[in-house]
Amino acid sequence: MGIEVKVEGLTKSFGKQQIWQDVSLTLPAGEVSVMLGPSGTGKTVFLKSLIGLLKPERGRVLVDGVDMARSPERDIMEARKLFGLMFQDGAMFGSMNLFDNIAFPLREHTKKKESEIRRIVMERIEVVGLLGAEGKLPGEISGGMRKRAGLARALVLDPQIILCDEPDSGLDPVRTAFISQLLIDLNTKIDATMLIVTHNLDIAATVPDNMGMLFRRNLVTFGPREVLLTSREPVVAQFLTASKTGPIGMSEEKDAAALAAEASGGGGVVEPRALVPQLQPSPGLGERAAVARRRARVLGMLDTLPPSAAAAIRATYGPTGLEPTAVLPRAGGAV
Repeated sequence: MGIEVKVEGLTKSFGKQQIWQDVSLTLPAGEVSVMLGPSGTGKTVFLKSLIGLLKPERGRVLVDGVDMARSPERDIMEARKLFGLMFQDGAMFGSMNLFDNIAFPLREHTKKKESEIRRIVMERIEVVGLLGAEGKLPGEISGGMRKRAGLARALVLDPQIILCDEPDSGLDPVRTAFISQLLIDLNTKIDATMLIVTHNLDIAATVPDNMGMLFRRNLVTFGPREVLLTSREPVVAQFLTASKTGPIGMSEEKDAAALAAEASGGGGVVEPRALVPQLQPSPGLGERAAVARRRARVLGMLDTLPPSAAAAIRATYGPTGLEPTAVLPRAGGAV
């Protein structure tokens, strides 16, 4: 099972530019979470802070008893082995074939024999559906295949926490649907804690158990997916419906005059995007272990949630809270 990640009061700046401040949230163990936000809100910086690659000015990130911001470097390095990181562009070495790219962390960080490395790498290549492509160079394959190779490399050290930085970037909607299914299937198989940074509205609507959003140097909210997907908070509703009406402008945020002009012109609060069921694992995989844990957790917090979110959760789990009332058709095929 994955490991809980607890973020407390995290604040990060570069020089005089504050990226975000006082960010606090908990990534529940074994669940899939998504972090949204307009371009330039520091989502990738947040991922790098979780793994200890960037140090915040204030706050801490607790992973298995280690503070990734303040603990001794040797402890941070050891805790970092719990993470697998999938980069935006796959971050493949252009001169290495896929097999050697995926094997790189094992050769760099372990003393395993080549026979054992080959077994592990081929297992991960099979998991992401790339059997037969292991001898190809990154420049010889599609963007979707590079994404999957990057995911395979993130898996070779058996991480309990997986961070995915915009897994949809550069992909068409069909390939994005396949990546979404792959991430759900992966969570089903290994029960890792997962955080996905994305702009993609379809991933946001169908993949996560939990969702958060960064805007104007703050965490707008973080919690069960139903909280954001039913929210009437102007910035959340605007982002999830891709509306021009709201506080987000071409340069991250609109000024007061622009917002006042919208209001005087009759522009009101954007209606939330329609809630759709969460994506299900592919046939034959069974139920994600996270589902039962998540069900108990969110049903226990209904009284603390906005009425619209609580109603959506009740509709999802039915009157008894034992069974989902609907499922989403599964994607299939290869990217």
